[in-house]
Amino acid sequence: MLRRLSFPAAVFAVTVGWMALQKPLFLLFYHARAASASAADWWAVVRHGLSLDCTVAGYVAAVPALAVLASWWMPDSWCGAVRRAVRCWLALAAVATAAIFAVDLGLYGYWGFRLDGSVLVYLSDPKEALASVTWGEALRQLAVFALYGGGMAATLLPLVSLLGCGGGARPARVRACGSLLSLLLCGVLFLAIRGGVTVAVANVSKVYFSKDMFLNHAAVNPVFSFLSSAGDRREYAAAYPFFGEERRRELFDDVRGNRPGADDGTLPLLRTQRPNVVLVLLESFGRTIMDDTVGGRPVMPNMQRLKSEGVWFENFFANSYRTDRGEVAVLCGFPAQTTMSLMKLPRKNATLPSLARSLGREGYRSLFVYGGDLNFTNQASFMYATGWERLLWQKQMRLDAPTSKWGYADDVVADLFADEVEALSRAGEPFLAGWLTLSSHEPFDVPYDAFDDRLLNAMAFTDAQVGRLIDRLKASPAWDDLLVVLVADHAYPYPEGLSYNEPLRHRIPMLWLGGAVAGPAEVETYASQIDLCATLLAQLGISHEEFDYSKNIFGSEPPRRFGYWCFSDGFGFIDEAGETVYDHTAGRVVRSDGAGCEERL
Repeated sequence: MLRRLSFPAAVFAVTVGWMALQKPLFLLFYHARAASASAADWWAVVRHGLSLDCTVAGYVAAVPALAVLASWWMPDSWCGAVRRAVRCWLALAAVATAAIFAVDLGLYGYWGFRLDGSVLVYLSDPKEALASVTWGEALRQLAVFALYGGGMAATLLPLVSLLGCGGGARPARVRACGSLLSLLLCGVLFLAIRGGVTVAVANVSKVYFSKDMFLNHAAVNPVFSFLSSAGDRREYAAAYPFFGEERRRELFDDVRGNRPGADDGTLPLLRTQRPNVVLVLLESFGRTIMDDTVGGRPVMPNMQRLKSEGVWFENFFANSYRTDRGEVAVLCGFPAQTTMSLMKLPRKNATLPSLARSLGREGYRSLFVYGGDLNFTNQASFMYATGWERLLWQKQMRLDAPTSKWGYADDVVADLFADEVEALSRAGEPFLAGWLTLSSHEPFDVPYDAFDDRLLNAMAFTDAQVGRLIDRLKASPAWDDLLVVLVADHAYPYPEGLSYNEPLRHRIPMLWLGGAVAGPAEVETYASQIDLCATLLAQLGISHEEFDYSKNIFGSEPPRRFGYWCFSDGFGFIDEAGETVYDHTAGRVVRSDGAGCEERL
């Protein structure tokens, strides 16, 4: 029995070994770029890459595991056919893995990212695709394919002998016991395929660990990278063909934020031009919740208190309804998409402008803190790709505190974040520190008892922690040179029945606080998350010419000022003249005040 059960386990272990071998081979192949990597870096590449290696190995071992499960009950006469089928599967896995590895190894030097589904675009015209490949390069990659594939097949195929086949005359209890153990083994493989038991399923972000993107790329399993993206064939650029290119360019020129003179006469808000920046992304903090009261008690008393102490943005809007899209808008000044998430496209992330990268070029250190799993929706890879130097999240915190579904509650993380901010301030270098809260996310499980409504109670809990954080920083020497930006990642459909596409659904708070702020003010200008990057960089005297979509709210001659949001296959626009919402699925404007909506949209 144990011999038979060892078959899928052996296939899994051998496959993991071959997948892990790709990492040092990749580093050796690109030895010039890996020259500065230490032995510890090489080991880190292998170690962090194991999660996706196990995912791929889980898929390879799944067929052997199912064969073992079926073998307890099948007739002995079927054994030969089953073994041949399993051999074919393992041979196919070896050939496919070798082909993907060889192609990826050759293309990375040209593309700068690991193999993904975009390579399929070029297979429609292989002659053009191979036009720049020399015979030497082709032969080299064929040799890699043959050696790697041959070695993998030579170690996998002999394992089929472990597959004892057929139920034969075995007692029913033995077969039942074998079936139960086989099912448990299948469950273990499922967890390997899924990527563990946390909320974050297997994705490329799980292996990112360094601010050096080459090391992160080295840790990626190219088989996973290719197969996970091969089925995504949507052409986003052609999704909304409303205008020809010339007309589109003409219309866009009126709304882009990096036009010449965009920062002329910028109204100064700060006492110092180069403050330390703390950016707090407030999970699900919608204005409909922030402005609500229960029995005369404000749901968010701290936000209400603090809004009078800093620069308050009254007409500010989230770009989307999800954290991954809101983060891209806030941190990169790039509009959220209606039916996709740029955060899930590692290759695109590396090309985005970003607040962290712009400040990094000016000598700012950067740290991002999250009490949960940054692998969720590829956040870790996005952060590293857009220039954040250090990530501190659940797996590194190891706090003596309970966790919820999403991770550590905001009260313990607020204290940790304050410690980090004060330490960065004492270090004497300018810094950007970010924190994404999480307790105000469903299922709203928090150690707090302020309101009977779970949603409002969780929002009140995070509001209390934000208030504690600000009060602690005020009492710290760090406060004098600090600019604290509080902004929501998105809003929440509250109260119940609030339509997903109307402006109130996407209206959020943004507040600038800190000793670096010259004084309190209320800003009535309509704006959205994409405008934070240009507005902040302009206050610091730093160019934001890379940010096509981000507008400096305080320029003397700004582009058109408006709020923008999107939802599934639709988008909205609001300015001082009114609002317009277009639902592309319906093919029409579904909300409008009737005042020039065609011009605004």
